[in-house]
Amino acid sequence: MSRVLLIVSGGIAAFKSLELVRLLRRDGIAVTAVLTEGGAQFVTPLSLQALTEDKVYSALWSLTDESEMGHIQLSRAADLLVVAPASANMLAKMAAGVADDLASTVLLATDKPVLVAPAMNVRMWTHPATQANMATLRARGVQAVGPEEGAMACNEYGFGRLAEPPAILAAIQALLRPAARPLAGRHVLVTSGPTHEPIDPVRYLANRSSGRQGHAIAAALSGLGARVTLVSGPVALADPPGVTVRRVETAEQMLAACIAALPTDVAVCAAAVADWRVAAASDAKLKKVPGAPPPALALVPNPDILATLATAGPARPRLVIGFAAETDDMLQHAQAKRARKGCDWIVANDVRPETGIMGGALNEVHLLTAEGIEAWPRLPKSDVAARLALRIAEAMGAMEALS
Repeated sequence: MSRVLLIVSGGIAAFKSLELVRLLRRDGIAVTAVLTEGGAQFVTPLSLQALTEDKVYSALWSLTDESEMGHIQLSRAADLLVVAPASANMLAKMAAGVADDLASTVLLATDKPVLVAPAMNVRMWTHPATQANMATLRARGVQAVGPEEGAMACNEYGFGRLAEPPAILAAIQALLRPAARPLAGRHVLVTSGPTHEPIDPVRYLANRSSGRQGHAIAAALSGLGARVTLVSGPVALADPPGVTVRRVETAEQMLAACIAALPTDVAVCAAAVADWRVAAASDAKLKKVPGAPPPALALVPNPDILATLATAGPARPRLVIGFAAETDDMLQHAQAKRARKGCDWIVANDVRPETGIMGGALNEVHLLTAEGIEAWPRLPKSDVAARLALRIAEAMGAMEALS
């Protein structure tokens, strides 16, 4: 059994370390925790002990532990050291080689791989000192996941949020099991987010997609070893770790980026692409004229990215997966869409406003394949992504066995 030494440093994001422990244990990875003085302001030793089912360490000068050189044993008994969250102070200590508490001493004494998940205020993250410290750590071989972009407890917005526990788990899995990743050697294309179709230089047609599901799928597939190209519309999300990202605005740009990414083994079209665009977007801002009617917008269809990728031919991915976001007769519309588009699978979900799925953190999907329909329970989008990634890995393995 693999073992992780989890170091929890100070910061409001420390509460996410509890979810990370739960995910690690569910994945069969043993966890020993080191809790810093700052981390203990946000989570308790008892909480970590209950979830790890192991002693939680915090004091460098524990007589019993140090009579056995406990900090040396801790640093070398694990297969991987993970600092989550890694505060600006902890990163600075690591870069400078400071060893003034148990956590920093363990990190200095280890000969095992180290992964950090930074979390701090956006200004602290972008400060030249922090960026220099990160550059130093990377040069020494320390791996990093995150931080992500978003709203913070300090009421600021930007990069500095701790990566979500499933993303940290994926990074841990990649380091612990580099040879056991079923999608290693596969190239997967994922589309994510909305598209913005311009009306004029300041207005556009769009939808409520956040991109969370598509980005989570890209991260999960990368965690299984795939080389992932993520074509993303405008989103307020950090790039998934280890993923090549192509940013686009419109459906036409998204199609061009998808075609440029071919050939791929798998295509997952999770983006909520606008069905229509304005036939002739204005080069200047449209003005509201008192007493005059609003301008008439002539709409034309956007290119069908899913159908294009699913078209039979030498460039067609072996597995093409679409999404069907419906507000009524979900399964009926999804089945018709699968047949009409020519894709292999459809992931269908109910996006009526009362479900909270469009733009939310949870999803409840049905997977439609040639073999039938699977109803999946309501899950965090990261868990839906992990489940779909495993199904993709299984399908690719089965295809390989038949070829």
